[in-house]
Amino acid sequence: MASLRVLSVIATAAILFAIADTSVATTTTKAPTTTTTKAPTTTKGPDYIITGRVYCDTCRVGFETNLTQYIKGAKVKLECRHFETNVVDRTIQAETDENGTYNIELKDSHVEDICDIVLVHSPRADCHEIQELRDRAPVLLTRNVGISDNLRLASSLGYLKDVPLPACPGLLKEFELPDDDDTDDDDRQVAMAPITHTH
Repeated sequence: MASLRVLSVIATAAILFAIADTSVATTTTKAPTTTTTKAPTTTKGPDYIITGRVYCDTCRVGFETNLTQYIKGAKVKLECRHFETNVVDRTIQAETDENGTYNIELKDSHVEDICDIVLVHSPRADCHEIQELRDRAPVLLTRNVGISDNLRLASSLGYLKDVPLPACPGLLKEFELPDDDDTDDDDRQVAMAPITHTH
C-alpha cells in the first residue's frame, strides 16, 4: 500500500514537472528590434562659385567711385575658351540682383581653358556703353594656382553712362582727373598715374 502511495506521488510530480516545462517552452520572448537608419544622401556642392558686380560708371572714369551706381538685371556670361584652339567650350549666363551682384556655380575645373566673365546686356538705356577692353574680367577655374577655396571673385565690370552726373567734376578734382569732355584716353592715363613727391 505504501509503495502505491510513493508511486502516486512520483507520478504526480512527474506530471507537474512536464506541465511546467511545457509552459516555459511555449513562452516566447521577442528579440529586440533593430532599426537601420540610412545616412542622408548628400549632394556635392559646386566646385566653383564665381561672384562679381556690374556697375554704371556715372562719371565715365573707368573705375568705381562713390558715385557709382550698381545695375540690377544686368546680364553677364562665363565664357571659357581652350587655350590652344581658342574654341569656346563652356558658356553660362547669369543676371545681377538689386545690388548689382551675380553668382555663377560651376561643377568642374577648366585647367586647359581661359575663362572670362563677359558683359552681355545692360537694362539701363542711359548706361549701356561698353568701354573697349573693359568688357571682361578673367577668372581662374583651377586649384593648380595655389587657391584652395572654391570662391572666385571677378573684378567689377562697368558700363559708361551717356552723360556724367553733375557731381562728377567735383569728384574728379578729388582724384586730380580732368572732366570727361576735356580729355582723351591718353591724357586720362597720364592723369591716373601715381603722384610722386620729391624732397
